[in-house]
Amino acid sequence: MKDNKLIAEFMELEVEDGLYYYTTLMDDYKTDTLYFDSSWDWMMPVVEKIEMLGYTFEKNYQPIDKDWQCLIVKGLDILHQEFDESSIKATHYVVVDFIKRTKKST
Repeated sequence: MKDNKLIAEFMELEVEDGLYYYTTLMDDYKTDTLYFDSSWDWMMPVVEKIEMLGYTFEKNYQPIDKDWQCLIVKGLDILHQEFDESSIKATHYVVVDFIKRTKKST
């Protein structure tokens, strides 16, 4: 998936012979498949890196719409916002949007 490769670049993953090297809290991976869109073990280090850059990540359930709202905030400004029925998909969308917009501004 193209967006997962974008996240891998953001995370500065080592790539050798088409395999990505990634360490989560649970395991070390050497894989050709990236799981940022389906695994919290993979996604949370990405969220933490964004937070270490000075942004705030927020995830809220919207009971009326039965959607998850994910936001990346700086101060009082909402910079990125996405909604989805799946919390990890909403997180993936907002992270990808953040990375794409950050790359454009540099």
